[in-house]
Order: sequence, then C-alpha cells, then structure tokens
Amino acid sequence: MIIDRRTLMMSTAGLVLAAGARPASAQGAVAVRVGFVPVIGASALYVMQASGMAEKDGLKLALTKFDSGPNAIQALASGTLDIMVIGVSPIAVAKSKGIDVSVAASGAYGGSAFAAGPALDKAFKEAGGDPAKAFAAFRAANGRPAKLGTLPPGGVPTVALHHWLWKVGKVDKADVQIVAMGIEAVQQAMLTGAVDGGTLLEPSVTIVTDRDPRIKRIAVATEMFPQIPGVVIAVSGAFLKAQPDAAERFVAQAIRATELIKSAPDKAAPYVNAVLGGGLVSESLMAAALKSPAVKFETDPRVTAAATAELLAYQVELGDFPAAPKTEGLFDMALYERAAKRAAAN
Repeated sequence: MIIDRRTLMMSTAGLVLAAGARPASAQGAVAVRVGFVPVIGASALYVMQASGMAEKDGLKLALTKFDSGPNAIQALASGTLDIMVIGVSPIAVAKSKGIDVSVAASGAYGGSAFAAGPALDKAFKEAGGDPAKAFAAFRAANGRPAKLGTLPPGGVPTVALHHWLWKVGKVDKADVQIVAMGIEAVQQAMLTGAVDGGTLLEPSVTIVTDRDPRIKRIAVATEMFPQIPGVVIAVSGAFLKAQPDAAERFVAQAIRATELIKSAPDKAAPYVNAVLGGGLVSESLMAAALKSPAVKFETDPRVTAAATAELLAYQVELGDFPAAPKTEGLFDMALYERAAKRAAAN
C-alpha cells in the first residue's frame, strides 16, 4: 500500500493545487528534510508534496518514511531531519532527553480504529456492543482468548487500544491476547483472519472493511481515548534557528493543506493517494478514508497540548516509560500563530 521513497521523490508535475502558494524565492528553494510515518493523519504533508504547494512556496521537501516514531527520533537526533510529522509521544520523550525539538502544529486527532473479524463482530453484536461481555462471550464460544493485532508498545493507537480495553470496556485480561506487529502487518492479518480483531490506522480501516465487508469497525480512537492526540508537526531547533522563515512557511502550507482536506476531501484525495495509495487504492476509497470518523484533521496545537499530558501519564501506567515527560516548552504556540496569520493572508 505504501510507495517507497524513490518513487515518492519522483516529479509530481501535473498535480496542481491553486491554494495560495507563492513562487519560490530568488535565492532558490530551501531544502527541508521531513521524516514521516505513513498514516492518514499526516495527509497535509502529502498534499503539500504531491500538489506542488511546497515547491511553489520555495520549499524543496525531501521525505523519508519511517515505520515508527521512535525510529524517526533517532534520525532527528543524528541531525538528518529538519521536520517530523509523527505521533506526539516520541517528540515528548525526545524533548525530555534534551533533543532540541518542538511541536509547531497538530496534524490530526485519532486516526485509528478497532476492527473485528466475523466471529468477534458477532460477539459484539450479541453483547450489545459491551466490550467486556463481547470478549468474554468470544472466549467461551471459541475456547481461547481473542487474538488482537496492534502496533508495538508506545504507539498512540496501541495506547488507545489498552485504554479502551481496560479503562473504558473493563475487559478481563484473560479474554484477550495482544500481538504487536507493524502497520501493514495488522492490515494483512485482519484480511487473512490471522487475528480476530485489531487496531488499524486509516486508510487501512477503510481499505480492510471495503475488501472484506464481514470485518466491521467497532470503535474509533477518540471513543477509545477521548481527545487522543494523533499526528503532530515537529520542528528541530537547529532548523528553526537556521531557517525561521522556511519553518513558518512549512507550517502555513500545512494549515492551507489541512483546510483543503477538511473542506474538499475529494479534491485532496488524489494527492494523499499519490503518497499512501501506491497505485493500489482508488481515489474514491482514499476520499472515504479522509472522511472517516476515525480521524479529525486539525492544526491548532492547543487541544493537543491539553491532551498530551493525559496521554503520557497513561503511558507511564502502561510501562512505556518510567516517568511522564514534561510538556512545558514542548509546544511552540508562537510559531503556529505566526504561520496561521501567514496562511490566512494568502
């Protein structure tokens, strides 16, 4: 489903978006090295790249895909990334360890959902949607706990799953078996029936339920963990010091791209599909994923700032890290406000 970096960096001539982009400066485009995790919450980045918005505004984006936020953090620490579009937790941990990075904007809230295969879906229907009763009934009927696929520990979708199971649903831990695997692996495991249910990120939620209508979405991330942060845009301190105007332009373009996604998802879908679809997903299916209740696109970081402390505190409870990283200084509200004014003016 995901195209490789070489394909991603090929010319996107012919993809045009008249969204207030300005011509490149006379001094030439500023190179911006961006690390991202291939999820729908990062769609503003895909629109900026595939539509040519960034290039027209004097930003030459070089995108590098990572399978997880922690891997992207390692690249940031080595000085090979300027901006990251990933989950907020790895950014908070990096900041607490002395890495000079700050969150300049949000990308989206949520972004994932829990889906159930036919047998588990049947149990949920018979239990009236009650997670504890559904998983207990599944175990009684099948003689084993339900096998659930999710991302490795520390990933925000995995945190949401645990919160939903233990805090919201009050599920007996004996009734489930959680297996950690990669983003694409969960999708394949759901389609082949290797797991009974799993945490899927969009557009995988839409893709899986379209390919096998017997698989049903049971709960979305914001139901599993209210106001759970999703993807954020983080800027390295070094890049902000060296290229403050370029950093501001990047965030402003992300704001414009997000407005397109929210107001006209059908128009944004081809650009998102150019990065996430890999030629295997129709534009209509990608548009459906952009409209999914599993993801809420929003750039204002204030809601994310309030929810991040709660998220990190729960991750301590899960054992993801011994103490919650402090969130003071994590969010650069001033940069966002300047970028928002720039976006509104163009």
